[in-house]
Amino acid sequence: MTRPSAYLDHAATTPMLPEAIEAMTEQLKRVGNASSLHAAGRQVRRVVEESRETIADALGARPSEVVFTSGGTEADNLAIKGLYWARRPRQRVLISSVEHHAALDPAQWLADSQGAEVELLPVDADGRVHPDTLRAAIDRDPDGVAMISVMWANNEVGTIQPVPELAAVAHEHGIPFHTDAVQAVGQVPVSFAASGADALTLTGHKIGGPLGVGALLLVRGMTPVSVQHGGGQERDVRSGTLDAPAIAGFAAAVSTAVKDQASLSARLTALRDELIQRVREAVPDVVLNGDPVDRLPGNAHFSFPGCEGDALLMLLDAKGVECSTGSACSAGVAQPSHVLLAMGAEPAAARGSLRFSLGHTSTRDDIDRLIEVLPAAVERARRAGLS
Repeated sequence: MTRPSAYLDHAATTPMLPEAIEAMTEQLKRVGNASSLHAAGRQVRRVVEESRETIADALGARPSEVVFTSGGTEADNLAIKGLYWARRPRQRVLISSVEHHAALDPAQWLADSQGAEVELLPVDADGRVHPDTLRAAIDRDPDGVAMISVMWANNEVGTIQPVPELAAVAHEHGIPFHTDAVQAVGQVPVSFAASGADALTLTGHKIGGPLGVGALLLVRGMTPVSVQHGGGQERDVRSGTLDAPAIAGFAAAVSTAVKDQASLSARLTALRDELIQRVREAVPDVVLNGDPVDRLPGNAHFSFPGCEGDALLMLLDAKGVECSTGSACSAGVAQPSHVLLAMGAEPAAARGSLRFSLGHTSTRDDIDRLIEVLPAAVERARRAGLS
């Protein structure tokens, strides 16, 4: 008999929506380069521009503000490096200490090779950057700040940041503000115009779209220096032949995810709260990380005392439960989660954390399967830690 499985890693990637599969498949039947002037090229260009309009309409942006990329990492690199270069000789880059490495690593590269002065904005115990914290950092040398980047929602612990308030603080000094909204789109309401952000990152595979496509939303007049050069596509900001099938699937996913966001959020919040309650009952000393209320509806992130996260993950995986560890693994050595460390957790707790993330295909059966195998897996992981 096949063992029931539970996919609890939607924050890493989520299954494609039927609407996205249909839109992408339809375009895969066609030939043409959106930069070509003949009929086939014009047809593909129309698909790209209609997709651009669909995404803009869903996210409170203008079509001209949508720049297609290969995904969230490229969009973050374009925003952080590009805005820094565009604002030289200013050298300060302010970025939250709990960012995804897609944002942290470009900033660190600027520090290592471009002379940037990168400052990590501290967070509270829930992982939140407070507007007063940002204001104090700016006030130390406002004229030297090139750009600011704070994610909309944390990919590990799910805490939602006060993006409009942070963007307003940045604009008090005319500083560009970027937010990585990869985890937020489709889970919580996201409006580019209402947020006040100057640049916003999103990607397809977190919202039921294809892998390998995303976008950077850029307000009019905000032109980062290009990271890659070539044919001058996408306002000469991001050169490269456009992947029309992926873009069509991406647009369909954004449209569907935003349309269904409220109902999905309500369903996932109920499932998440049940998951949290039942995990606490199964493992009484477990610690829930992140804001207990103002968090992504599909996110439940725990520290399991006495366990190594990687070991517990593999034990659960062997029983058909797929989740994610809150730590990074380098050369086979588990490293504490930089997010939890920034929130004040001890290294042992930061190493012993797991993220369970829900999405549009999640059901109570997934939770049932987790609870069925979790207590024994935790006990075994603790015994392994003592040996």
